[in-house]
This record gives sequence, structure tokens and C-alpha cells, in this order.
Amino acid sequence: MKGFVQIYTGNGKGKTTAAIGLAVRAAGAGLKVFIGQFIKMGDYSEIKALKARFSDLITVEQFGSGEFIRENASREQIQAAGKGLERIREVMASGEYQVIICEEANVVVSLGLLSVEDLLELIKLKPENIEMVFTGRGADPKMIEAADLVTEMMEIKHYFNKGVEARTGIEK
Repeated sequence: MKGFVQIYTGNGKGKTTAAIGLAVRAAGAGLKVFIGQFIKMGDYSEIKALKARFSDLITVEQFGSGEFIRENASREQIQAAGKGLERIREVMASGEYQVIICEEANVVVSLGLLSVEDLLELIKLKPENIEMVFTGRGADPKMIEAADLVTEMMEIKHYFNKGVEARTGIEK
């Protein structure tokens, strides 16, 4: 199978959900999936479900501090992103996985924790048979150009704007 590069970006809800859906579909076809979650840290509902039901085919590792980053990332946050990048390189080189998802990688670049060149290098190093997905708001134009498929989730209306907190099982 020839692997392509996909990007799920935009301000709307559904980027991670789309990537998790792809992971489940791939697992259903017997493909091994690696999900590297940049920024996030914690026991989200989707992570619990993947570990409980798909641990033989889907591996999830987190490379975040669990803290919200607006500006001026801490040294620890930058180091965590670098560790994640190195781990993605190792996983790609291992040949063990057919799908690699770099969750929130676009955000990591927009926050300056990694450079767009770091992600472009992953694309260049990607073996022919690996499907690679990058998620997160604010995909860099260079990434969009390098990708084979780009989907932008656009927020039209969201109940969060009316004060609804993230709900377990729906948003977290």
C-alpha cells in the first residue's frame, strides 16, 4: 500500500476525532497505528477506549506537559516536543507501523516548540508504505503544500461559546 500525508486543520471541532476514526479504521484492516500526542497529557476518553479495545494494533504515546500553552513555552514543554519528534522518527524507522498520527503537531509548530522544517523533514523521511497524519489548528502553508490531503474543519457554531464546558465522552 502506498502511504500519503494527510492534514486535519482549522478552527472547528473534529480534527482529533477524524484522526482517531482513521486509526480505528486502519486497525479494523489489521494495520498497526502509532499516535503521538504532542501537547496533550492525561487520560482522555478516546485514549482509554483505544487502550482498552485496540492495544494490540494502536499505540498511543503523549509528549506534553498537560499545561495550556499560549505564549512563551517553558523549557520542559520545548523538550517534550523534541522528545516527541525524536520518538516519531524512531517509530517511522522501525517499520512496525503503517499509520503514524502526529496529533497537535501543527499547533506545536505555531507555538514555536518545533519548526515547520522539523515536520517537513518527517515527510521527506517517511517510507513509501506509511500513511502519516498531522492534526491541529493553524497548519503552516509549507505543510499544506507538502501534504497529499488537507481537510479544514471550520467552526460555524459551537455551544462552547454559550458557556458549555467540555463534556466527558463528547469533547474529552
